[in-house]
Amino acid sequence: MTPTRVLICDDHAPFREGLRALLSTTTEVEVVGEAPDGRAAIAAALALQPDVVLMDLTMPGMSGVEATERVLARCPHIAVLVLTMVEDDEALFAALQAGARGYLLKGARKAEILRAVQGVVDGQTIIGAPVAAKLTTLLGARPRPAQTFPQLSSREREILILLTQQLTNGEIAAKLGLSEKTVRNHVSNIFTKLQVSTRAEAITTARAAGI
Repeated sequence: MTPTRVLICDDHAPFREGLRALLSTTTEVEVVGEAPDGRAAIAAALALQPDVVLMDLTMPGMSGVEATERVLARCPHIAVLVLTMVEDDEALFAALQAGARGYLLKGARKAEILRAVQGVVDGQTIIGAPVAAKLTTLLGARPRPAQTFPQLSSREREILILLTQQLTNGEIAAKLGLSEKTVRNHVSNIFTKLQVSTRAEAITTARAAGI
């Protein structure tokens, strides 16, 4: 099995050395280079073409976020895995928006780092447990978007979706296990609530709302 080629980007030499030593204990990973700052990270990534870049966020001259953007603009096939002390919400979202496939905090165990390296290579998005818990709390605190056409019942919404698929009343009845009369009644209610008079108008209104 070909080892995963990794580039370590961090401005602290002792941390780079420790991470290299940790990763060198397995045959699954080959450390192909190191970079002490954002600009060096870009140059090394372009020259070495690693499978994964382990990217710190706070480096002199250029942040890890900007370095990530520039690396991926030239080499979108490279997977960037952030490994940092920074755990605030803005840093996490900025890194993911820049194209990073993973976000771990320094102090993660060897097994977690190795799983994350393999995960991002396989196309997964990997978020370390402490950051993931914080992200879940953050997203849970955000207001949910208003439901499209809240005046419709769940059954009416279901039938409206099927209308946009150009199904007839008979086909909808068969699909949902209803009688055609029941479907006609639901369709009539949909027309009234959406203030339309034809199926075409209902479909147009639904599609305009993103259904």
